[in-house]
Amino acid sequence: MNDIQGKVALVTGAGGGIGRATAQLFATRGAKVVVADFQADAGNETVALITAAGGTASFVACDVSVPEQVAALVQQVVALYGGLDYAVNNAGIDPEFAPVADWSLEHFDRIMGINLRGVFLCLKEEIALMKGKGGGIVNVGSFASFAGVANKPSYCASKHGVLGLTRAAALQYARDGIRINAVCPGAVQTAILADNVGSLPEGGEDIVAQNHPIGRIATPEEIAESIYWAAVSATYMIGHGLIVDGGLAAG
Repeated sequence: MNDIQGKVALVTGAGGGIGRATAQLFATRGAKVVVADFQADAGNETVALITAAGGTASFVACDVSVPEQVAALVQQVVALYGGLDYAVNNAGIDPEFAPVADWSLEHFDRIMGINLRGVFLCLKEEIALMKGKGGGIVNVGSFASFAGVANKPSYCASKHGVLGLTRAAALQYARDGIRINAVCPGAVQTAILADNVGSLPEGGEDIVAQNHPIGRIATPEEIAESIYWAAVSATYMIGHGLIVDGGLAAG
């Protein structure tokens, strides 16, 4: 395990699920963590959990689809802790469950705005801060970064885009000492999954679990471990999309 005592980590979408578990993990291992989320109550709850466990964390409200808010977020990271060593661009939404023809342009743009534009905006600010000293960045993709999923056209498009953006940025900045990779989970026990399962027939969660060769749904903590490894420990991994899906993509 790499020593990250006193290092600074930024995690977006850290008000719950994978983002919260990731923020807690970085804090447990010694990092000072900036918790970013557009929901203040959820973000502050994550900070409270971290500080109660003896860690160091601060909350900054941010809608990652808004350039001014992302720029202000990174400025706050510097103001709070003096720099940035690791960034996890996790913020994302997945509210859709309908065929392409039924989706409005407004809804499509909102999903792309958070899931893809948000990663792009965060990368721009994070890279500018890390140039000259290096760092590790993980963008959270999905199994849907590699495969289509029926009734999820804009989500799939956004997560395919995250992987492409990750690879392009990684190649550009590898010699600046900035390692950029993506972690791509399958189904994870989060509020987003619960909302999606609610659209399925009774027993939908069991159906989702059995679609994974491992026979169950991942916990946020399992994905957080993979994100931490990619950000901190995988010092020779560049531009990779790490699939962490219980074997789903192998089938």
